[in-house]
Amino acid sequence: MRIRATVAAVSGALALSAVAVPAAQADEHKPSLASLVPSTSKVTPFTTAAPADESEGDTKITSVTVNGGKNIVVGTTAKKSFTVSVTATDPEGIADAFPVLWHGADVDHIDGAIEPTTIDEDQVGTCTHSSATTATCKVTLIADPYTNILGNFLAGTWKVWVGAVGNDGDYIIRDAYKTTKVQRNSKLTVNASPEPVKKGKTITVTGKLSRANWDTLKYAGYSGQSVKLQYRKKGSDTYTTLKTIKSNSTGNLSTTVTASADGYYRYSFAGTSTTPAVNATGDFVDVQ
Repeated sequence: MRIRATVAAVSGALALSAVAVPAAQADEHKPSLASLVPSTSKVTPFTTAAPADESEGDTKITSVTVNGGKNIVVGTTAKKSFTVSVTATDPEGIADAFPVLWHGADVDHIDGAIEPTTIDEDQVGTCTHSSATTATCKVTLIADPYTNILGNFLAGTWKVWVGAVGNDGDYIIRDAYKTTKVQRNSKLTVNASPEPVKKGKTITVTGKLSRANWDTLKYAGYSGQSVKLQYRKKGSDTYTTLKTIKSNSTGNLSTTVTASADGYYRYSFAGTSTTPAVNATGDFVDVQ
């Protein structure tokens, strides 16, 4: 179908434009979507930029949901598979939809792209029709630290390019329909000692806040971050914040408290725009 080819061509151009920017990355990591651009497409295969918003006819996009509304969190080795759901309407019904996540100042300056895992010129999304005019098409994408998440500079806000196609050939393309966040996975540990301890004595609580480093594909300490020390008394379900401290230059945490009763100590990090919130598993201290 002509417009399906258009959607494939535009998304391919979007991803191809991202390839040229991170020149410091190894060639073997570069995604190649040149095969997506059919020779019969009415859209010229772009090599440096993707087209802006475009539409023809009365197809409309009514909503786009990325990863169930949650941020996309990526570590150092595992691929993160997630779904983008595109709901669209057309008086003649919806044939297909196609999303791409992209990072950059604008469509002329793209430095990262996450495209669907399966590209088919005839059908991209798995569409469920709620009526004769409306459908929700789901597409699977994968964020991979080895192929398309190629540096810490990509952490934060990404834009969602999306296209939808009507059964009659009408279509709509929005280069930045909404935004989502792609974040560096975080880890947090805690250790309270000594165990057991006498009531009134000092407990030292140590730990470490770290996060994925997409440049090195290893975890590294997250320095200078505010982290809460929390306590949950044995038999309770609620943690109470005792104090807030900051991680040091290597992400390490250390503070002291006075032993009062049996209970659990943990560190809690609220997260940032580039790194998700995380709680350490509580460490039980027996107070005698």
